[in-house]
Amino acid sequence: MSEKNRDGKRNARERLAVEREKQKAADKRRRALIVGASVICVLGLAAVIGVVAANSGKDKKDTSGPVVSPSGATGKDSLAIPVGKDGAKSTLTVWEDFRCPACQAFETAYRPTIKELTDSGELKVEYHLVTLIDGNMGGSGSRKAANAAACAQDAGKFREYHDVLYDNQPKETDDAFADNAKLIELAGKVDGLDTPAFRACVNDGTHDSWVQKSHAAFQAGGFSGTPTVLLGGKNIYADQSMTPAKLKQMVQDANKG
Repeated sequence: MSEKNRDGKRNARERLAVEREKQKAADKRRRALIVGASVICVLGLAAVIGVVAANSGKDKKDTSGPVVSPSGATGKDSLAIPVGKDGAKSTLTVWEDFRCPACQAFETAYRPTIKELTDSGELKVEYHLVTLIDGNMGGSGSRKAANAAACAQDAGKFREYHDVLYDNQPKETDDAFADNAKLIELAGKVDGLDTPAFRACVNDGTHDSWVQKSHAAFQAGGFSGTPTVLLGGKNIYADQSMTPAKLKQMVQDANKG
């Protein structure tokens, strides 16, 4: 074997060794990032526990009054707010909290597809409003925003106001929706919603007991978090491969059956 060939093989081995070391270093950095992320999650949970402790006992409004369902509410105990045509073959059930960041993320990603499917008559959506973040973080913004959304349903403008609430969602730790004036201000973004009747409904907490009953149904259902999104009874949001395009295809395939 010539000296030149020996040098070439030796250089190739050295380059391979260098690449292996680079890969080991990359793997080590990736493991470190995973561990770091896990620590952040644990610390975040500790912070939430601290906030819950600090807020315990706050805003314990009695919502045991008469249950006043919003106009057009459907389903068991009239706890669902429907959007879409009654004749739609497929139904999407959404359990949501207006303070929930994950609910906002779902809205951002899926809203155009859901609107397309509901407007075309292919899908009906049943929204169930819960107060999960009020319980986890303290405060009353989840309940008051849900009541305001139910008031918007009375006015026939639920979907528009629903979208405005998510478009203007505060940070999870900011209980801005607890301020009725803020909720009424946001109603100004929906044509014709800011009326004396809507203001009275918001300020009086007309649907507070209904919201509480809806949250109790969420707990009784054994759901672990929001959003919980069911299509034909199956929790599609738990599917890590789910996309708006996949949801659209699932609805269209189901409607063919």
